[in-house]
Amino acid sequence: MPTILLVEDEPSLALIVKDSLESRGFQVDFAADGEAGLHQFRQQCPDIVVADVMMPKLDGFALAGHIRRENATVPILFLTARSQTADVVQGFELGGNDYLKKPFSMDELIVRIRALLARVPAAAAPVCLLTIGRYQFDHPKQKLRLGPQETDLTNREAELLKRLYDQRNQVLERTTVLRELWGDDSFFNGRSLDVFITRLRRCLKDDPQVQIVNIRGIGYKLIL
Repeated sequence: MPTILLVEDEPSLALIVKDSLESRGFQVDFAADGEAGLHQFRQQCPDIVVADVMMPKLDGFALAGHIRRENATVPILFLTARSQTADVVQGFELGGNDYLKKPFSMDELIVRIRALLARVPAAAAPVCLLTIGRYQFDHPKQKLRLGPQETDLTNREAELLKRLYDQRNQVLERTTVLRELWGDDSFFNGRSLDVFITRLRRCLKDDPQVQIVNIRGIGYKLIL
């Protein structure tokens, strides 16, 4: 069942959209402002985000910017009454995948959601638990297990570890990771990446056979 994060500050519209989507077989998580939406995104890892643009605390464009720094692939669909071409362009530049102007029909929203979900490459064989030495890594749930010991990872830690795992025993380029998870490869984001690598090393320290090594000037390698 596809999961949708709906971020909308108009309660009556949010209720209508949520009920309509759930009646069509979607699971819907709801947040009433952009700040709550970002928190929900990090906790739930939805299949798609449907977000209003004009919201309190964090507007839809700012929310999209935060999401894109952490996740390069999740589809984002904007809902908005703003119709200026500049607004539409800004939405796409910030990482949005589609733009639906209010008022809209539920049928059109559902068609657009399904079209966006269809563009996301399906995993050839979904794997819930990945083996990293003596550890079991549950990527969807962002958990790392060693026997009875369980460590909760943040969304970015989990995404970084998944990329290292996918490239295990090969070099994962630093620039690629920064652009996919942080949005750009600036100096400050590079320092942040170094901090996350250090955290993952601590999480994996109880198996000396597992190492994350620096490849100077290029990136990192997860050695199993």
